[in-house]
Amino acid sequence: MNNFHSSLELKYKKRLLAPLIRSAIESFPIVVVSGARQVGKSTLLENEFPNFKYINLDDFSMLKQAKEAPASLWINEERVIIDEAQRMPEIFPAIKLEVDKTKGKRRFIISGSSNLLLMEKITESLAGRAIYFELMPMTYGEINENWEGMNRFLTLWERDLKVKDQELQIVKPLPFLLKGFMPSLLRLSELRDILLWWEGYIKTFIERDLRELSQIESLIDFRRLLDSLALRTANVLNQTEIARDVGISQPTAHRYIKLLEVSNIIKRVQPFAKSRSKRITKSPKVFFLDPALSVYLSGYHDESSLKVARELGGFFETMVFLHLTVLCEMMVPKAKVFYFRTTSGKEVDFVLEYGKKLIAVEAKYTKSPKFEHIKNLLYFIEEHPDTIRGILIHAGNAIKWLHSKIIAIPWWWVG
Repeated sequence: MNNFHSSLELKYKKRLLAPLIRSAIESFPIVVVSGARQVGKSTLLENEFPNFKYINLDDFSMLKQAKEAPASLWINEERVIIDEAQRMPEIFPAIKLEVDKTKGKRRFIISGSSNLLLMEKITESLAGRAIYFELMPMTYGEINENWEGMNRFLTLWERDLKVKDQELQIVKPLPFLLKGFMPSLLRLSELRDILLWWEGYIKTFIERDLRELSQIESLIDFRRLLDSLALRTANVLNQTEIARDVGISQPTAHRYIKLLEVSNIIKRVQPFAKSRSKRITKSPKVFFLDPALSVYLSGYHDESSLKVARELGGFFETMVFLHLTVLCEMMVPKAKVFYFRTTSGKEVDFVLEYGKKLIAVEAKYTKSPKFEHIKNLLYFIEEHPDTIRGILIHAGNAIKWLHSKIIAIPWWWVG
């Protein structure tokens, strides 16, 4: 019936971000961990920090206590986790007061299924006191409990990269594009169950999370905008076009897109601007954080329809974006992800910036990477001669040098 792995025993799988969070909470009084619903924030915190008092504001009693007497939640506790913190933004000034009063002796890990960095009241309350992390859906390496992909990613930043041409195992991308990378999906093997899970995810998100964040005038319009954006994942964001297609005003489209960003459903990627070329596209690109959500919303529910989808290249690029974003989040300081596009149409899918170092990345849904696929990478390297290298990430199984500064690698190799 499907190409998915058999059902996996449900157990805690370590996340790449865990060591960074552990290190940060020893040095800073407040660590904020945001991420979409179901990416595994609560599971990570409960397993990695068993000596912290765990407070979940999804619990109505805890929520009421937080509202009436927030400081009572951490009496006689030096280490505290506050989960689903976006449900009570009023708690943040109390946390700030506690940290200042105890001179940082009391430590807080704050978690939420909204992007707390984008919530103005929260960032104002915690300014100068908090370190922020974003937990993403799992990578291929995390799913398989193999972190070698992170080590391989770090070697790509070395100017003298010693990797030989070779054939590796084949890891078909289509099953992953249909299933996705949320931890709860690991136990599901039947495609029917996976589709039901995603429908439930959308229903919970629209009916619960959005109502906590903002008033939506029309849930039907909002769902239509969500579907419209899904078809455009990995494309330059054109809010005017989306508003016209959905039949809503531009200000409403802008607000709905912002809500999706705050909810960690989508992320904008800004254009890379340090170029001698003057005619650079200035609008951001938009990506869904889990490629399977964009695939599901776009109406592709099996491999036969997905493999001929006009948007398949964008879905594949979205999966690459997830992995690159997780890996860049792991670097200290974090590497930044941009894209590059000229108004004449020359585009590089991703530009990774780490200090003064640049890596240009193209994601191409092909099993046979060829020299003709790297013309835009060559253009970018010519425009930016300090670029360490170009990388072509593809759907096949070969590592292959296509140019002295450009290497082709399978999508999962840096997972």
